[in-house]
Amino acid sequence: MPMRTRAAALAALTVAALAAGTALTAPAGAAPKKTAPAFLTASELPPHPWSAWTAGPVTDGFPVELAPCLGEGVPAYDYRHRVFSTELDTGAVQATVVTGSAAKAKALAALLNEEIRSCADRIERSDPETEAEGRFYGSLPVEEGAQVHGLHTASSWGATDVHLLSVGRDGRTVTVVGWGQMGDFGDAPVAAFKKTTTRAVAKLY
Repeated sequence: MPMRTRAAALAALTVAALAAGTALTAPAGAAPKKTAPAFLTASELPPHPWSAWTAGPVTDGFPVELAPCLGEGVPAYDYRHRVFSTELDTGAVQATVVTGSAAKAKALAALLNEEIRSCADRIERSDPETEAEGRFYGSLPVEEGAQVHGLHTASSWGATDVHLLSVGRDGRTVTVVGWGQMGDFGDAPVAAFKKTTTRAVAKLY
């Protein structure tokens, strides 16, 4: 499934300026310039009982790991993401985007939550060999709020996977966090994932 991405030209120019040692001075009395949103670290993910998490680099673009639920319907913004892995069957991902305004971010967060809520039905329509079930695990009172969802899929040949997904917003910035492994809802660390989501949103600015 193709990813809906655009090149982050402004971010690239900013990185290049910093690498060259260029400093931009704000006018006297101006508000301090906000830095780019921070990403989760490996230690902030739900602990894995048998394997440590490894964090990949922060990369431009929308992650393919979220494509099963958030694919072609996601608006084309300048997303950045980080993929996390373990030595076993558990993985995670975080995608973040700074929109043009708080109103745009609010609309994007609402769309992403709706896409996740309808994901199970869309999976079953597109693949008759797969049964899917979605669950809503509630909202979190962090910044402008976050919502946590669960998704379980089971194929006719025996594969079964569980995913946790959350969408959070701080001002004009939106983040999506995903976690997944083999298993069912009983294997999902919902409480720990809510803590991870809270950290992710709190770190946006």
